[in-house]
Amino acid sequence: MLKVGLTGGIGSGKSEVSARLRAHGAMIIDADRIAREVVEPGTPGLAAVAAEFGEEILRPDGSLDREKLASIVFSDADRRAALNAIVHPLVGERVAELMEAAPEDAVVVYDVPLLVENDLAGMYDVVVVVDAPVETQIRRLVERRGMTEEEARARIAAQATREQRRALAHHVIDNSGSLDELHAQVDALWDELVRRAHTAPAG
Repeated sequence: MLKVGLTGGIGSGKSEVSARLRAHGAMIIDADRIAREVVEPGTPGLAAVAAEFGEEILRPDGSLDREKLASIVFSDADRRAALNAIVHPLVGERVAELMEAAPEDAVVVYDVPLLVENDLAGMYDVVVVVDAPVETQIRRLVERRGMTEEEARARIAAQATREQRRALAHHVIDNSGSLDELHAQVDALWDELVRRAHTAPAG
């Protein structure tokens, strides 16, 4: 099994790279998606979050009001740490379950937005960074996600720098060009990952 950490700044195009790898046959473990799953209505995770942050972070239908929770934790490191202390162990348990079910020769790609920020590079055999110029990231966030330029710059500033991510990368995918150019890089990367997976020691 080959463990690949896939990361990139917001607006870098990481989701497109992840989708392309999935189409090739990679097993994708999406940290953000799992983090949402473990706090769905009726889960122990959501009950723990509500107990910590109060019922006001729940919507009328009982689901988590993510925007309200984000407004609490985004600018308060202590509250963010309290949230992470609840969610991260639950995510870890779910990831372990998925890993247990994976074939021995699988290429397992962990889609981890904060891989660098949380010092997780050592967990993976290969670290892949999707990179794009900051101005390109900002344009995408404004055009595709409806952010203001100020919001986009604030989100980017809250993450690791391009230089910090690139310093930990085994492979850098340059997503400053066309979609075809991006796909060609991902296709070449996939060929190499498959070769590595088939020559890696078991386990």
